[in-house]
Formats: sequence, C-alpha cells, structure tokens
Amino acid sequence: MTRKKLFIFDLDGTLADAYRAIERSLNFTRSRVGLSKVSYKEAKQKVGRGDRIFMETFFPPEKIKEALLIYRKHHKRTLKIHSRLRPYAKQMLMRLKRKGKLTAIASNRPKLFTNLILKTLGIRRYFNMVLCADEINSNKPNPKILNVLMKKIGTTKEETVFIGDMDIDLETAKRAKVDVVFIKGGSSRPSVVSKYKNAKTISLLKELLRLYE
Repeated sequence: MTRKKLFIFDLDGTLADAYRAIERSLNFTRSRVGLSKVSYKEAKQKVGRGDRIFMETFFPPEKIKEALLIYRKHHKRTLKIHSRLRPYAKQMLMRLKRKGKLTAIASNRPKLFTNLILKTLGIRRYFNMVLCADEINSNKPNPKILNVLMKKIGTTKEETVFIGDMDIDLETAKRAKVDVVFIKGGSSRPSVVSKYKNAKTISLLKELLRLYE
C-alpha cells in the first residue's frame, strides 16, 4: 500500500460537531417565517450539502431567499457558542503534523462559516489548505474539490485519503478515486459504507492513525 501523504477531512460531523448550532439557527429561521420547529435529529440528518440546499429541504420555494438571509445572520452567532471538536480531533491533527503529513479541509459549508468554525475551535493552523464548495462553485459529491486540493498541494491519488461522515463523502472519494475512511457518529448511518467496498470505518478519530501507521 502506498504511504499516505495527504489527509483531507470533511468538517461537519467529522472533525467538528456543530449540529446544535445548525438546529438552533434552522428553528429560529423557521419561527421567523411562521413555520413550526423541526427536531434536532431531522436537522442533523439533512446537513452536509451546503446551506442553500439545506434551506430548500425545510422551506417552500418562495421562502428560501428570505430564510437563507435570516439563517446565515443567526448562524454567525450560534456557531461561536455551540461548535465543538469531536473527541481526539486536535490530538490526531497534532500527531499527523508531527509525522510530517499534509492535511486539508474539503467542505460544502460556505467559506465564511468554515473559517469561523476553524477559528472558534482553534485548529486552522493544522491545515495546509482549506477549500470550500462555494470557492470552486462545485459541491460534493462532485470530486472537483478533492482534485483541486491534490493538484494544489502536489500529491497523487494513491498518496491521498479522504475522511468523512456522510454518504456524499464516500461518493466523492469514489469519484475522485482516492481511499476513504468513514467515521461513525455524523449525519449518515454506518450502513451506507456497505455500498463502498474499499471504505474503512472508524468510531473515533484516534483510530485513523492506526490505519496508516
């Protein structure tokens, strides 16, 4: 097996837990436009494809533009209060850096909120590059985001692994033809892994190091 040089991470559900912030901003927005609340579980299951698509899931077409403006304004505040690192995230990132590995973020979140989470959680310095879907006008599972990262950082597909918590992360890696690791506890159920024969599964981020040492 080719040694991995580049570890690309999804953000939400993989390194960070911002589900409570998402649920609060969503329900604040729904209340502002006269809609009832949705459950935390339902909100968690629908994230990961960018906030515009998220709005399309929970609001009628004529309300989406208004809802997106309300949601984004409210979300700037709630992310600072309710974002958390997943267990062992910082320790794992520090260890990868000590080993001389390259690291990156590939997120469907807008750049503004991705950077806000990274700053709030104090982990931006651990990444060689951060790339968001709105910067390249292409959302996962389109593999463009991974291909751009590999090209700019200078690694091959064989030297790269993508780590995520959703079915779209697995599909993105498959289309980009890179190895993928699925972490449990995010938005997608572990059963989605069965569709991807080469996917590895972990429960905690510290297990990632054992796979590639």
